[in-house]
Amino acid sequence: MGGGPGGQPRQFPKPTNLKVLDKDMTGAQVRDVMRKWEGDLGGECNSCHDEYDDHRKNERGQPQLDFAKDGKPEKEMARIMYKMTEDLKKDQIQKVKDLDKDMKEHKAELTCGTCHRGKEHPEAYIPPKRENGPGGPGGPGGMQRPPAGN
Repeated sequence: MGGGPGGQPRQFPKPTNLKVLDKDMTGAQVRDVMRKWEGDLGGECNSCHDEYDDHRKNERGQPQLDFAKDGKPEKEMARIMYKMTEDLKKDQIQKVKDLDKDMKEHKAELTCGTCHRGKEHPEAYIPPKRENGPGGPGGPGGMQRPPAGN
């Protein structure tokens, strides 16, 4: 994978200010998580991370990001959403797996991409309209309407 100067493997500094990720993670491990989140969310590093206050530039002349800084609300939102996803995986998805024999064989992966699908703001799901008749409401194999009065 990408290297540093002279073809040497790129070195990543020890991460600081980790609030939801494991504090023992290496810089390379955090970078890998962040790259996954970038793909899941369709964003880039600067979607959540702020520039340094002194406006320093990286070797390509682009603004250098202060990854430890907590200046953008998007960063806090990412933390909240990560915790939500981890809680769902640990609690709710495990309950489903415990009840559904087929789920024990199937690895139900829950990631940021499950909802975001490569977009920072996930699109609302709109179920397809169903017509009356075969497969439609009240038809064979379709959704049944509850009896009147219920």
